[in-house]
Amino acid sequence: MDFQTNRQTSQAELPPAPRCTLVIFGATGDLTGRLLVPALYNLARLKALHPEFRVIGIGHRALDDEGFRRRLKEAADQVFASRGEEAQASFEAPVWKWLMGRTSYLQGDFEEERTYADLSQALAAEPGGVIFYFATAPGYFQTIARHLYEAGLLKQAGGRWRRVVIEKPFGRDLASACELNKQLTRVVHENQIFRIDHFLGKETVQNILVSRFANSVFESNWNRLYIDHVQITAAESIGVERRSAFYEQTGALRDMVPNHLFQLLAMVAMEPPNSFDADAVRTEKEKLLDAIHIQTPAEALQNSVRGQYQSGLVNGKPMRGYREEEGVAPDSTTETYVALKLSIDNWRWAGVPFYLRTGKALARRQTQIVIAFKDAGHALFRQSAQEKPPANTLVLQIQPDEGLFFHMKAKVPGSKIRIAPVSMDFRYADHFPPSHSSGYETLIYDCMVGDATLFQRAADIELGWEAVQPFQQAWAESGEIHFYRAGSHGPAAADVLLARDGRRWLSLE
Repeated sequence: MDFQTNRQTSQAELPPAPRCTLVIFGATGDLTGRLLVPALYNLARLKALHPEFRVIGIGHRALDDEGFRRRLKEAADQVFASRGEEAQASFEAPVWKWLMGRTSYLQGDFEEERTYADLSQALAAEPGGVIFYFATAPGYFQTIARHLYEAGLLKQAGGRWRRVVIEKPFGRDLASACELNKQLTRVVHENQIFRIDHFLGKETVQNILVSRFANSVFESNWNRLYIDHVQITAAESIGVERRSAFYEQTGALRDMVPNHLFQLLAMVAMEPPNSFDADAVRTEKEKLLDAIHIQTPAEALQNSVRGQYQSGLVNGKPMRGYREEEGVAPDSTTETYVALKLSIDNWRWAGVPFYLRTGKALARRQTQIVIAFKDAGHALFRQSAQEKPPANTLVLQIQPDEGLFFHMKAKVPGSKIRIAPVSMDFRYADHFPPSHSSGYETLIYDCMVGDATLFQRAADIELGWEAVQPFQQAWAESGEIHFYRAGSHGPAAADVLLARDGRRWLSLE
């Protein structure tokens, strides 16, 4: 049997979503222009939107419908240009025209009742569902939800469903996350809330479940008997850019760990669900997050590293240090890099360390999960003078160069027994057409059809914050910032975190 499959040329067709209107609060922001509307365009290309689909953008800026559409086109042009010549050449003007013909703008203040009265009038003739997308600063989440409730816009009856999509950050710590969940569920039912994490919309993240559960060669060895440790990396080569004011109040831990990284952790470590039904998958993820060992502040300090980038070269271009960014305090202790060591208290993972790291201004953009297997032993090779080859590793590459790579050992040709590391690689680009999806396409479509599999429950959010709370407390009381040069692999202290256990990070290069 030939293991090389033929390149797939067709994309699975999506049935059109039910009729609905997407209402975007914060419609003039970057999220809408760079991610949401290009994702809607891609869904329109796939004919996955209902013929009567509509978009209503709400923002503070004084714009009319045509002015709003021009802003969206300018943002979309930048997005498609950044994706290369192929993406620009494949742009379909009729599809964009169709989408813009169903897009309108409503100027309004999120805190004024008049805005919601105008919105109610705009939705009066909508016989289908409505999605309210909160693409705003977190401080508006409760305000918008309360006004929608008071205006009667969250009522569901006669097939007219209502859903709320909320972006991160969902709270700043455990207490604020619990309070936000409490306030939201006072005015909207939990099953109407879709807490979005765009990482989970990426094909390669969803492929984690298939790689694990559809391949017995992996699942049968996916436990503490065969796995030495797990690494989860989300590295960015960019700095804080225009988000310095936000980032100064947030930091890498709040920005990435209790949401993005913990969702990857849950996907790779959860028990097999009974089905791919949303409740079954989310229940197993919740169980896994609940099994994360809660450390004491002293343990958290020992098992973590905070870093902050200084000036350097990234991809050959100079980048100024974090403290030199506009809006950042000259003595800021906000971390732009974090590395953690975690453990999971269940049978499958007892004794297996999980190392998580994320940071900005690093050597390259890289999101991956590394499954490092235990060494099979080297009794047969004791007489060999060669250096001990690395153990088997399975790399689940999320971005870029999406794929799955298995590093194993093989005999070097020759009369003597000598072994060397080799790799068996699967790259999505070799087998499937290139995708210019951001991940939002899948999530927006799933929200339209009511599939909550890839969205977080309230409990997920709170369990994530509970696990990182000891690190927040420890850093507030003590600990130091380890500086690293922009364009490097991060602070040396992060390497020490693994080295003291006899392990090392998989290189970012």
